[in-house]
Amino acid sequence: MADFKTHITTSTIVGIGYGVGGWYLGMPIPCSALSAGLCSIAGILPDLDSDSGKPVREIFAAAAAMAPLMLADRFRLLGLDHEYIVLAGVLMYLIIRFGVSAIFKRYTVHRGMWHSIPACATTGLLTYLMVNDHPENIRYFMTGGAVLGFLVHLTLDEIWAIEFKGTKVRLKSSFGTALKFYSKSTWGNFSTYAKLIALTIYVVFADQMLMDKFKVEHATHTARENLEKVIESTEPLWR
Repeated sequence: MADFKTHITTSTIVGIGYGVGGWYLGMPIPCSALSAGLCSIAGILPDLDSDSGKPVREIFAAAAAMAPLMLADRFRLLGLDHEYIVLAGVLMYLIIRFGVSAIFKRYTVHRGMWHSIPACATTGLLTYLMVNDHPENIRYFMTGGAVLGFLVHLTLDEIWAIEFKGTKVRLKSSFGTALKFYSKSTWGNFSTYAKLIALTIYVVFADQMLMDKFKVEHATHTARENLEKVIESTEPLWR
């Protein structure tokens, strides 16, 4: 299978091309740059289920650092002050870096269902949720960057499972274990599709409604605070 360096290098190159293409088609430069970064990072995400030490630590460290930054707009929509946003970011970093990594290490196997098309779709949905404070076309574009990077990884693993010996071609035992829709593990299949279905239902039916509600509440709260400040500043004039 392709190693860590091959995955990160290829997904980064593809991500740069994706970002430049988006910019050429009219996407804002920050959006294009972030989409390129998402493609690069997503290109190593499937190896979160790996048993190797340093690469996995680096992957979790990158994911843990990037997730709070992408969720900053959502935190603001929830009405959190700057200090609480910082605390929420630190807490999320610790949860992903140590909590989620421990779960992956305990409950996943390398080339299991985290190396699959449904896992790629789950990554796309999570990305879509994290970049919520953007127009839909930008959200789709950023989501596409993450999905593309994930697919680059899976495709490389399948290519590396093909062995060429002169004019002969031999498929290794690992062939077909990356670009797949199911595995031999019944529980793995159920767990993966259950998460995907739950996320899909939330994205389609709940997320926008909840965010709209928080936007209204936050706007109302902000307007009330501004009104109170105006009243306080003018109170000496009419006393």
